[in-house]
Amino acid sequence: MPNRISRCAKHRFLKPLERWRFGALAALVAGSLADWSTGGAAAQGGPQWTPLVWEAEAIYRGATIASDLVLPDVAESIDQFTAARMALLKPDGAGPFPAIALLHQCAGLNPAVAAWARRAVTRGYVVLLLDSLGPRDVKSVCFGPKNGVNFFRGAKDAMQAAVHLRRQAYVDKNRVALVGFSWGAMVGLMAASSHTVSALKFDKGFAAVASFYPGCFRVTPPNGRPPFDIVNSDVAQPLLVLMGDADTETPAPDCIDKLDALKRDARPVEWHLYPGATHCWDCQQLDGLSKIDFRGRRVEYHFRKDVTEDSERRLFAFLERAMPKQLPQVSPSK
Repeated sequence: MPNRISRCAKHRFLKPLERWRFGALAALVAGSLADWSTGGAAAQGGPQWTPLVWEAEAIYRGATIASDLVLPDVAESIDQFTAARMALLKPDGAGPFPAIALLHQCAGLNPAVAAWARRAVTRGYVVLLLDSLGPRDVKSVCFGPKNGVNFFRGAKDAMQAAVHLRRQAYVDKNRVALVGFSWGAMVGLMAASSHTVSALKFDKGFAAVASFYPGCFRVTPPNGRPPFDIVNSDVAQPLLVLMGDADTETPAPDCIDKLDALKRDARPVEWHLYPGATHCWDCQQLDGLSKIDFRGRRVEYHFRKDVTEDSERRLFAFLERAMPKQLPQVSPSK
């Protein structure tokens, strides 16, 4: 069972929340990425790894600092989608189609995520491409939360996207998945937790979650606030995690330790590690980029066409397994 933050710790945390507004809240609720500790399961006792999670009230407070997104109601064809932006996209026809909520990296929408939207629609999926940053006047959360945009807010965005998709007559309400990348992938790991779904006051989660190159960190907020894990032990729906072994920004071993523990607990998780792949292997626009990350480490990005194509194959094969199309019921003849 996950460790809940104690009631005393919760009260120490909530009192500042009642005094501080927007900017200070953002730093307290989701923690600063610069203050992350990244010990994997082995560092936390190997098989005895137990995730730390916030109590429901604290999660909900964190998720409601920023206002809700206004999600698009009018579906567009893929031919109308010429630039990366928040959009509701659908294949031709009446459906019902399976659907995907797509969630971007920490710097927001980009050509790589837009390319995934096109791939999904081409394969017969409705896509709700989310933008958690732009409508809130945020350019990046790579160095920490901004304007109330934190992991919990991202999870609430994703869950609201699922509800929005299920309301569409052309969507198969039982086949709605979340696919996230880097920051969006970490949001996906949190949205895969039954505790998070319940804390955010939703009745059900996604039918499946896929996370591309996430960080499976234990987030340690500043000022002595309680830490929490990105990965929880209560994953209930199918989860796919794709990682690169040359990723120095969100190192795969941090995830593999925890995924192993989940697998031993018979949780529906699967993963694949790509040899030589860096962070953001599908981001052609970042090919060759070198930068200093939030921990002060140099990281490099290298586009890998072969890995991008294989991850596309693995993603859609996983979704077909995790949320298969149900054949219509045929009444027996009398």
